[in-house]
Amino acid sequence: MAADRNKCNTPLPIRLWHWLHILGVLTLILSGAQIRFAEYVHLFPSFRTAIKVHNEAGLLVTVSFFLWFFYYTTLTSKLGSTYLLHKGEVRHGLRQQMAHYFVHFFRGRPDPHQATPQSRFNPLEKTLYMLVMLILFPLQMITGMALKSLYPPWKVIDLFGSIKFLMGLHFLGGCLLCAFLLTHVYLTTLNSTAWPWLRVMFKGRAAIEKQS
Repeated sequence: MAADRNKCNTPLPIRLWHWLHILGVLTLILSGAQIRFAEYVHLFPSFRTAIKVHNEAGLLVTVSFFLWFFYYTTLTSKLGSTYLLHKGEVRHGLRQQMAHYFVHFFRGRPDPHQATPQSRFNPLEKTLYMLVMLILFPLQMITGMALKSLYPPWKVIDLFGSIKFLMGLHFLGGCLLCAFLLTHVYLTTLNSTAWPWLRVMFKGRAAIEKQS
């Protein structure tokens, strides 16, 4: 039963960034699939076109990443409060949230984390977002630039030892991004507040029910 309703607002810059980022990531996944499995995937007119689209989408995602980082670290200074775990979440929150997703959810028990405008993400979501945004995306950008620039003065490839290792690392990162995207969509649908939160990303505001 709904105990109360919280008004949640998402600023326009975050909404624009969110959908721009998704567009770029999906384009990278589709073009990357054709590059990696050219004999089976034919989404673009040619292999050369797929590479061109992949490079341009990579540039788009790189720019959007730095816009995201600049917004949260400089304009709002909310990177830590929004995405970093506090001590209680590290000690208890992660364990409780994982138990909910793997066990308690299927028994009909409520989510231990009640989303509010001040605390939108549960401890597990925070952990995943930070791993993706601060480790996986930078790694993909570095390996992507190295693969795109296999000639002087770019010698980033030398840091990875071989072209095969570099390509494998970039492909693995792409697979992890696909897994994260699917997990992100799935987790969004698990509770009754899924539609209001999705609506927030379109319209900028919605009433979020607190469950009890």
